[in-house]
Amino acid sequence: MTGVAYSRHIVQIYSYHGGEDVRQHLEIDAHTGGVNDIAFSTPNKQLCAITCGDDKTIKVWDAATGSKQYTFEGHEAPVYSVCPHYKESIQFIFSTAIDGKIKAWLYDNLGSRVDYEAPGRWCTTMAYSQDGTRLFSCGTSKDGESHIVEWNESEGAVKRSYQGFRKKSLGVIQFDTTKNRYLAAGDDFSIKFWDMDNVQLLTSIDADGGLPASPRIRFNKDGTLLAISASENGIKVLANSDGLRLLRTYETYDSRASESMAKPSISFAAAAAAAASGPPSSGIPERGTPIGSMGGMNGDYKTLGEIKSRIIEESNDKSKIWKLTEINEPSRCRSSRLPEHMRAAKIARLIYTNSGNAILALASNAIHLLWKWQRNERNTSGKATASVSPQLWQPSSGILMTNDVSDASSEEAVPCFALSKNDSYVMSASGGKISLFNMMTFKTMTVFMPPPPAATFLAFHPQDNNIIAIGMDDSSIQIYNVRVDEVKSKLKGHSKRITGLAFSHLLNVLVSSGADSQICVWSSDGWEKQRSKFLQLPQGRTPRSLSDTRVQFHQDQTHFLVVHETQLAIFETKQLDCVKQWVPHESSATISHAAFSCDSQLVYASFLDATVCVFNASNLRLRCRINPSAYLPASVSSSNVHPLVIAAHPQEANQFAVGLSDGGVHVFEPLESDGKWGTLPPIENGSGGSIPTTPSVGASASDQQQR
Repeated sequence: MTGVAYSRHIVQIYSYHGGEDVRQHLEIDAHTGGVNDIAFSTPNKQLCAITCGDDKTIKVWDAATGSKQYTFEGHEAPVYSVCPHYKESIQFIFSTAIDGKIKAWLYDNLGSRVDYEAPGRWCTTMAYSQDGTRLFSCGTSKDGESHIVEWNESEGAVKRSYQGFRKKSLGVIQFDTTKNRYLAAGDDFSIKFWDMDNVQLLTSIDADGGLPASPRIRFNKDGTLLAISASENGIKVLANSDGLRLLRTYETYDSRASESMAKPSISFAAAAAAAASGPPSSGIPERGTPIGSMGGMNGDYKTLGEIKSRIIEESNDKSKIWKLTEINEPSRCRSSRLPEHMRAAKIARLIYTNSGNAILALASNAIHLLWKWQRNERNTSGKATASVSPQLWQPSSGILMTNDVSDASSEEAVPCFALSKNDSYVMSASGGKISLFNMMTFKTMTVFMPPPPAATFLAFHPQDNNIIAIGMDDSSIQIYNVRVDEVKSKLKGHSKRITGLAFSHLLNVLVSSGADSQICVWSSDGWEKQRSKFLQLPQGRTPRSLSDTRVQFHQDQTHFLVVHETQLAIFETKQLDCVKQWVPHESSATISHAAFSCDSQLVYASFLDATVCVFNASNLRLRCRINPSAYLPASVSSSNVHPLVIAAHPQEANQFAVGLSDGGVHVFEPLESDGKWGTLPPIENGSGGSIPTTPSVGASASDQQQR
């Protein structure tokens, strides 16, 4: 589809049907006054057109039907451009106005999340690098002063400003990015290029003349072709050697076009290559998988020969006796204790942000702690890792996110929180009112629902961040709409406080668990209870009267993990059948918490003796045990300090973190040489399928002896 924005309030969307068949699909009366920009995006996997206009608004339209989905208001001047983007699990839109304000919007109608000042404070456009990790803007002031800058997104500040523009530009500068390495802009009747990591001008070309003062430009997706607006309503296309090969694949590409494009392409490729000190034939470097290789989940590449060799080695190893991997020393794994806050008490709740570059904790004294990893030479991905220490982050105001405790009993309070899918805000409670915090500013956006009853568990609806399920200490579950401040439904089925909630977007159900050791399944359409079942507690194990039962869905969205102090179990949702169960030995320590790895292939479990165990999720077989001596100092007794909560990294399957009873947080990863936690028991020792289909209640004798 192609969108066209007009100066007289309308937008037209055209669809392409092959050959020369282009048809008008929609005409939308989009804005009052001119429509200044249009872009396409796919929030919630739905193709949408995003527009902005002289009426100071940004609007989102269903590209199939033309129906309006969102209207974003908050700019105080006409909106000049929009830049939709998708990063990890976050979908958002940057917008710029002619007063120089830059704002960011999430698809939730809760207002702008940022408020930046663009250099030049007039007409500005924004663009990300191809891999989505670097943000740039380009703009021109009313006085003709032009700027291209790179932004530090987390701080909302300019990271670097690029040099080389005409002193007074003759029009509004347009730019584009390519190959995660180059910037290009049309200025002074030419195209100028910069290396993203160098503020000095790399090179410029005039494409054999015939360009306007400020030509518009656009790279193709691969960065091999560059389209440029020319004088007299013309378009020139520059190509490097790969671009020429692409063009020659089209039957309509005649020899005349080839000759006209070849000359400027040589200028572009040769000048950029020479300035970058690269081989002249390479042009802009390609980033791709080598032919005949396969990409691993962690980004490394192994040839087919290496994979075949590994398969042979593993098949030969099956005859060897399997042994549980025991980690007793710090040198046997990568672990890091995160920087501590002087006011932190024991860690009650712990979660990674969905972007994977931060960890959020809630301490028992109602204070939130946020650790952020920065992108640098030691950590090029900017993701959470045990190899690099993060920053204990606070906004410049110095405020803390602290829950309301005015109506709470400190002894009976149950801390709980839930993070929105886009990491923009956190809903949290510590026995008092529920607070909604802005994750960028730490400011309290609103508080609601004063006790009694007090909230004990929170979960966002997977399709709507405005709907939240709230478990209460009076055993009820309230379905609450944040936007309209209204309880939509009240679910009753438990007899003690709610200790776990989990949604399945595939089955459209909510699974709840309580201190009554009961599991309930509710329809998320009409909120009626579909079925319920009590956990079968092991003989000889008497849980506490208010023992938590936690639930978490498997990646397949049809099975879920149940965590109780007496057991780990895998349940099938539709019939509530327990398909696997692991029970620690009677003399073993109590389970404190557990969680699936991000790919649901592992289960990480913590125990009150400070041991952490890694299980194979398909059959709940133990594969690795991390003993306290591997991460706690010798001066610290494991009887006094132990993990209370555990969280898995959202993208790195072998990384997890634990929150400790002394207020510390540890991040764990296997050694790079190992690459994973332990090894699977061989098939003859009891390996199962990806998700078991037959019940297996109780641990094997070998498992019980190991724990």
